[in-house]
Amino acid sequence: MIAKTVRCLQAMAALLLVTMALGLARVASAEESGIAWNTLTAPQQQLLSRFANDWSALPVQRQQALARGSERWFSMTPEQRDGIKDRFKQFRQMSESERSAMRDRWRRFQSFSPEERQQLRQSFRQFRALPPQRRQELRQRWQSATPEARRQMLEQLRQSRAVRGAPKLRPLR
Repeated sequence: MIAKTVRCLQAMAALLLVTMALGLARVASAEESGIAWNTLTAPQQQLLSRFANDWSALPVQRQQALARGSERWFSMTPEQRDGIKDRFKQFRQMSESERSAMRDRWRRFQSFSPEERQQLRQSFRQFRALPPQRRQELRQRWQSATPEARRQMLEQLRQSRAVRGAPKLRPLR
């Protein structure tokens, strides 16, 4: 469950970055100034070339989102870019209900505090470090558990985390 959620969150993060690079995100206030096409770097202009003819007609927020997204894109390693492309492709191949569920999980993740997000990432890294057979056993145990059994598992986890002084987990919805 945690692994699937983290994979989904990673895919959503990748989708967000690609979305921004493609100009589908709208994030800044309308009062801020636009970005002149000629102030973009040559690589940014190449990446955003499909917007070149209409750049000045784009809303300021979209210009800024595109510029920020392209900056993020160029700050990534080729491996990171490939990973994002792969996750975006997977996202596009999902059914609408799967994409909607992923968006919901992303919104929930975004509502977590920075400490909770970091703890979730750390838990995922620990899960990924387990031998594949152990990961499969844990997945099967979670998936076959009743909702009540899942709540009990999470409560035990919360209690063990409290003993170690780790941040509290939010209740399962």
